[in-house]
Amino acid sequence: MCWMERTLNMRLSKLVAIVVLLLPSSVVVCQKQNPTTEKESSRQIVLDRFNKARPLSEATAGLGSSKSSLAKTRPPVYRRTGARPGRSGTRTSFEEIGITIWRLRPSRDADEGGRVLVLDGLKQAQYTPERIEADTPLKIGDRVRLTIEAPRPGFLYIIDQEQYADGSLGEPMLIFPTLRTRGGDNHVLPGKLIDIPAQEDQYSYFTAQPAGDRRDQTAEVLTVILTPQQLPLIIGYQPLRVLQSQISEWEKLWGGVAETLELVGGAGRTWTNEEKMAGAANGRQLTQAGPPPQTVYRVAARKTGGPLLVTVPLRYAR
Repeated sequence: MCWMERTLNMRLSKLVAIVVLLLPSSVVVCQKQNPTTEKESSRQIVLDRFNKARPLSEATAGLGSSKSSLAKTRPPVYRRTGARPGRSGTRTSFEEIGITIWRLRPSRDADEGGRVLVLDGLKQAQYTPERIEADTPLKIGDRVRLTIEAPRPGFLYIIDQEQYADGSLGEPMLIFPTLRTRGGDNHVLPGKLIDIPAQEDQYSYFTAQPAGDRRDQTAEVLTVILTPQQLPLIIGYQPLRVLQSQISEWEKLWGGVAETLELVGGAGRTWTNEEKMAGAANGRQLTQAGPPPQTVYRVAARKTGGPLLVTVPLRYAR
C-alpha cells in the first residue's frame, strides 16, 4: 500500500489483527442489583477498565476534566458482537486490548479535533479520522489508521501477513517496532496510545489495497503482541521477517475464542485533540475522562495476567 512504500515498506492494506497481550481485566455488566456479575442474556456491558487505568488529568497535567466532572462521567457501554469466551455459568477472568480503527474523510469546516494531511493527487488536503466498527468492510482506496491501547504496562509488537481467498497467509513481517518509529520504543502504558502508522511518519495513514501481484487478497493479518518484558527480537530500520513456526507457537500458547465488544454510539466519532496528543511520540497519556477505545477484544484468561492472542478480521468490501 501507498504509505508503506514511502516509509516503512510495511504491507498493510486491509487488516486482520491477531492481538497478543499480557493483561488482567475487569468488566462490569449492566445490572442494577449486581454490577460485577454478567448475565448470559446480557448484550450490553459497562466496561470502564481502560479509563480507570489511566491517570487523572491533574496527575499528568493532561487535557481533560476536573475531578468533579470525572465523577459525573458515565462509564462507557459496549455491545457484544462476537463469540463469548468462557463457559456459561462460570466466573471467568479475561484479558483485553482496545483497538480503534479510523477511516479518513475530507475535513469539514465544522469538524473539531485532530486532522491528518493527506496527499490527494498532487496536493495535500486535510482529512478527519472517523471511528468505524471492526467488522466494517474497507473499500479499495480507503485511507485508514489504527490506535491500540492496553489497560496495563507492557511492550507492543505487531506482525503483518496478507490473507488470501483460499485462506493461505503471506510471509509474516514484524512491522512494529522498528527503529524508524519512535526510535524503536515500544513501551506502552494505560492511556498511552500507539498509532499505526505513527503520527510522525511521512504518511500517517495507509491506503487499503491489495499488495503484490495476487488479486485474490481478502484481508491482512496483524499479530499484535503485548508482553510484560521485551521479546528477544533484534529490530532494525526495516520490517523483520518472523518464522511462521514462531507465530504458530504463540497462537497455541495464547490463543482462544475472542469476544468482540463495540462502543455503543462510538462509530462516526471523530479523532479528538486529546487522542492525538496521547498518540504522539512524546505526548501526554489519555486521561480517565478521555474517549475509550472503540473495539475491545476479550479472551478467557488461561492464567491471570498471562498473554492473550485474538484474531480481528477487517475485510475488503466485495
